[in-house]
Amino acid sequence: MKKVNGKLSLVILLVLAMVTSMFVGCSSKNETPKSTESDAPVSSEATKEVSGTVMIYTSIYPDIIEMMKPEIKKALPGITVEWFQGGTESVVTKITGEMEAKKVEADLLMVADPSYYLTLKEAGVLEKYDSKERANVSVKDEEGYWTGVRISNMIIAYNTDRVSEADAPKSFQDLLDPKWKGKIAMPSPLLSGSAFVAAGALSNKHGWEYFEKLKKNGLVVESGNTAVQTKLLTGEYDVVIILEENMLKIAAKEEPVKVVYPEDGVIMIPSPIAMFNSSKNADASKKVLDWFLSAEGQAIIVKGWMHSVREDVASPVGAEPLKSFIDNTMKTDWAQFSKESEQIKETFRSKVID
Repeated sequence: MKKVNGKLSLVILLVLAMVTSMFVGCSSKNETPKSTESDAPVSSEATKEVSGTVMIYTSIYPDIIEMMKPEIKKALPGITVEWFQGGTESVVTKITGEMEAKKVEADLLMVADPSYYLTLKEAGVLEKYDSKERANVSVKDEEGYWTGVRISNMIIAYNTDRVSEADAPKSFQDLLDPKWKGKIAMPSPLLSGSAFVAAGALSNKHGWEYFEKLKKNGLVVESGNTAVQTKLLTGEYDVVIILEENMLKIAAKEEPVKVVYPEDGVIMIPSPIAMFNSSKNADASKKVLDWFLSAEGQAIIVKGWMHSVREDVASPVGAEPLKSFIDNTMKTDWAQFSKESEQIKETFRSKVID
């Protein structure tokens, strides 16, 4: 595969280090180098056949999950992976109820909002696990409670049947132009984790008045990215704030859409994977987590139109490589988003929805 520019790890480090000390952009110097095939001892753990069932709670789209299933089964034939899929907020609601009942059914978690993992870490429900693959991953919790597994981006997209490239917005600020009045949409931060991150990042950069102005310009808030995608295709909206992966998938089918990487900053979301310390099958859960972080697992992530967290796996088809816009990503304060989650949602509701 095409190798991503070697400065990617350093740039991610610089971007995320400005935000919170809980993110690191390169592997720890204390990590043990991987042995080669010739000198690696064969441990009993390595040869142990692991089996059983692993439950994953995730916000990854159902069609991407279906694509992943046979690949996981081929790599880990003794393990049965079950899934609960929903928007990030649906998953959070389910976990909240299970935590209150002291019976979390999930073994692994893969949702969009990185700040939620800080909340779970503080609640003491995550298992620290230093996967053998973490040395290859650029974004991770230095204590080992979670590891980045996919990189998604909130961007702008437009319908090319209705908007020319010359007229298309170049930045989030351009969406305030009166020519887009009543023709703009975004997913709801109350339901979508990626939209929540977008609301937090945009309000930090441009102030809440930005959303007040968007509302006056006719912004419509839809239930999620899929609803926004559908109505962009039908021409109900001309321009939208949406996940890059939604647009890449339908652009590959030659639908009339195009992605804009905003000049005032792409909103990058390095979504993690983590294991609950209540896992009923920790050995199998670790094997599944390892697979997702491996080059093989990351190749499937990329086939699902998301960017890899590894340097040795290329970007999705049709996407700009991370190195081309990562210097211009919008500030995302995950610690703030974790502490102020309800406040951010309520402010958005009062200023945009109500």
